[in-house]
Amino acid sequence: MALDLFDSPPGGEEAPKVAAAPPEPTVWTVSQINKTVRTLLEENFPLLWISGEVANWKRAASGHCYFTLKDESSQLRCVMWRGEAAKLPVDPEEGMRVRAFGQITLYEGRGDYQLSVRALEGEEGEGLWKLAFERLKKKLDQEGLLLPERKRTLPPFPQAVGVVTSLTGAALHDILTVLRRRAPWLTVLVRGTRVQGEGSAQEIADALRILGESGQVEVVIVGRGGGSLEDLWAFNEEPVARAIAHCPVPVISAVGHEVDVTISDLVADLRAPTPSAAAEAVAPDAEELLRFVRGAGTRLSRGLRRSVEGPRRVLTNAWARLRLTGLKLVQPRRKALADRRGEMSRAIGSLLQGRRFTLVRLGEKMDALSPLSTLKRGYGVPLDSAGRVLRTAADFTPGDTFQLRVLDGRVRAETKSVQTNEVDRDG
Repeated sequence: MALDLFDSPPGGEEAPKVAAAPPEPTVWTVSQINKTVRTLLEENFPLLWISGEVANWKRAASGHCYFTLKDESSQLRCVMWRGEAAKLPVDPEEGMRVRAFGQITLYEGRGDYQLSVRALEGEEGEGLWKLAFERLKKKLDQEGLLLPERKRTLPPFPQAVGVVTSLTGAALHDILTVLRRRAPWLTVLVRGTRVQGEGSAQEIADALRILGESGQVEVVIVGRGGGSLEDLWAFNEEPVARAIAHCPVPVISAVGHEVDVTISDLVADLRAPTPSAAAEAVAPDAEELLRFVRGAGTRLSRGLRRSVEGPRRVLTNAWARLRLTGLKLVQPRRKALADRRGEMSRAIGSLLQGRRFTLVRLGEKMDALSPLSTLKRGYGVPLDSAGRVLRTAADFTPGDTFQLRVLDGRVRAETKSVQTNEVDRDG
């Protein structure tokens, strides 16, 4: 479209004929000229890709995004409306090199020349997706959700398995085929969801929560078949990652092909390269199960032996520690007791020695007072028939017999006469 400034302006007015000296100039309004320029730009420039560095990125409360594309010498204002902006995996960083696809136009209200962006991607094609992936991965890693030690082991022989995937995809067919072949006795609960597109991540997260909290499954497989990075993006979103991490039962992530790695693979308790491999991981093969049953006796015997040997070692070690502790407690007291015993022995010996000496002295005194001692000196002791000692002359009666006790025996004697000694009362 070629613009002739002497054409009729928009609005139906007829421009005057070209003349050497028109009586009145044609006057355009600001709105008319901006609208015309916008039409010129949009009709003469097709949709195109423009590369440059992102500057002054701003996401408004309305959801629209405003930014500038610039190179070494120029810059271009850009706008990305809410519908297109919502499809971005992440907002680009300041200075990031991108490619913007859109329409050159004019914002009539301010007369600003700008690019209405319909698609935005990193200059390497997947730059924004990779940036979003790395940002979320770093965030989850800082929270400890990617640590190997938090991953749970799968139940060896589950009775019920949950599956979260599309009901129309090949992934569900592959999973069910493998499960039927390897473990036909398994109960399979399927929660169908969309696996790509806007809102699919929240559907997957909700399905994981419902199955995990149902109490009817022991392990859950979540995944889909292959596709582009954008097709698989639902499994790189935070709601899915957190639903996997908080699921009460172990989760196997089986997204795409072996070369595809998603955030859900990193958070899950087990990453399977394909949906079929996930089914093989969760379902024991019948032959393997038979081998397990055959080896149960050996494992039971070994387990019982370990269960006995363990407490025995504990008791042995406890006894050794107790004995050592007892010896440490007894040894000082044993020495103190030995020392005390020696002191007591010496004290008793000393006491006995004193008592013995006293007893000897008393014995000597008693011996000196004993009638036997008197007998030894040549004296005799007269005794009556009852064995009483006759002490005075009055105890004797002439004609009576008595016994005279001497040192080595008794002598029978008879009283002939009795004579008392006169006592000198005046003396």
